[in-house]
Amino acid sequence: MRVTDYELFAVPPRWLFLKLTTSDGTVGWGEPVLEGRTRTVRAAVSELVEDFLLGNDPMEIERHWQRCYRGGHYRGGPVLSSAIAGIDQALWDIKGRQFGAPVYQLLGGRARDTVSLYQWIGGDRPAEVAEDAELAVDAGYDTVKLTITARSQARNSEDIVRSARDRVEAVHDAVGDRADIAVDCRGRISKGRLTRLASVLEEFGILFLEEPVLPEQNESLAHLAPQIDIPLATGQRMYSRWDFKRVLGNDAVAIVQPDVSHAGGISEIKKIAAMAETYDVDVMPKCPVGPISFAAGLQIDFSTPNAVLQEQNLELHDTADNDRLRYLEDPSVFEYDDGSLHPPSGPGLGIDVDESYVRSQAEKEVRWQTPHWRHEDGSIAEW
Repeated sequence: MRVTDYELFAVPPRWLFLKLTTSDGTVGWGEPVLEGRTRTVRAAVSELVEDFLLGNDPMEIERHWQRCYRGGHYRGGPVLSSAIAGIDQALWDIKGRQFGAPVYQLLGGRARDTVSLYQWIGGDRPAEVAEDAELAVDAGYDTVKLTITARSQARNSEDIVRSARDRVEAVHDAVGDRADIAVDCRGRISKGRLTRLASVLEEFGILFLEEPVLPEQNESLAHLAPQIDIPLATGQRMYSRWDFKRVLGNDAVAIVQPDVSHAGGISEIKKIAAMAETYDVDVMPKCPVGPISFAAGLQIDFSTPNAVLQEQNLELHDTADNDRLRYLEDPSVFEYDDGSLHPPSGPGLGIDVDESYVRSQAEKEVRWQTPHWRHEDGSIAEW
């Protein structure tokens, strides 16, 4: 059996799907998406598949991963790691279908029977965020996450601290007795104000503080963590086990959050999770993108003992008329049960992609870009 063909589909709202086909007709799907850089990562996927994969046995996943990663003098980073991630997902999908088993069974079997999900909540004003939180909790989620501001303010201002407290307090008053609350900083606050922010949020029992500093400043976490009485989490903009080694080795975080479509795929995140386990650090995989990526993340969740919570952006509590799930032939594979999911039982990633719908959506122009925000003085703000 050999890999004989591949196709890439850019589809709304901002996703990129990869289809790999083998000589015996087996098809595997992956999601090598890099939001806002679709054309760039698309070119990287094509280059890797044509240089290293076509004509080769798809079952040798580790060898292909190593060839894609080490096959050039320059390696890593968001573009190449996202390209490898989608290829890796598709290869695991093929392998699972060949053996007639879910990927998590090939990774050692289930570590749990269900996995808990959390829901992102938004809104410009505190009352709007609180209303969104109530909707999420009423739908069954027992963890919600909000960003510290609706729009980026001056990173070193006391105003951003006050805004964050107002938003968290409103959510806590609305759902604090029914759900855990997590807060995403997104690098929008300077490290000089971070301990001040944490001190005013501690009373609300925050589950975790995500991306408290920009990834470029991760070396600061080891110094900041002892001053903050909230578990720190990071990892969405980290792309390999070598990136995570830096925050694990200095005891800087309690939670790592690799993204299965950005950090090298299933193969790499299993290694990141194993590293984290040795430091007694939890894993909460990120997935702000599509259903193929989410399905790949579930394979990690169900086979990884220290994977404790899964992000999703698919509104899985509502499968009726859900455009984000129309890419699947049967959305019920994501069996939602009051904030949790049961393991998909189908082979490979456990999903069947509706290829005709994918092709129809790929005819549309997809040019999503990260929103460009500015501070009041005209300087560029963090999104």
